[in-house]
Amino acid sequence: MRTLVILPLLAALMIAATCYESHESMESHEYLNPFLNRRRANDFIQADTRLRAITQERIRERSKAPQEHQRELCEDYYPCEMYAFRHGYAAAYRHYFGRRRTK
Repeated sequence: MRTLVILPLLAALMIAATCYESHESMESHEYLNPFLNRRRANDFIQADTRLRAITQERIRERSKAPQEHQRELCEDYYPCEMYAFRHGYAAAYRHYFGRRRTK
């Protein structure tokens, strides 16, 4: 009788020892759902670095070099852009916007 009680206890202990899932194997729940939630998709990027990058971009937009500003004006005006392809943006800007024509 004693062996009948000990044998199921040993079997239960052996099953518990071999089938135990540790906490480390449960850390990644990828086996349940391999796709990320939209809200958690960019959690690894810190918000302060994104805000700092946006701020730096806004500062760069406000303080452009004069040549860059002239080039953008010339790119927006099609004849100036075509002239720039042949003669360069500096010459094209001077040709179309350098001297103001008054009537």
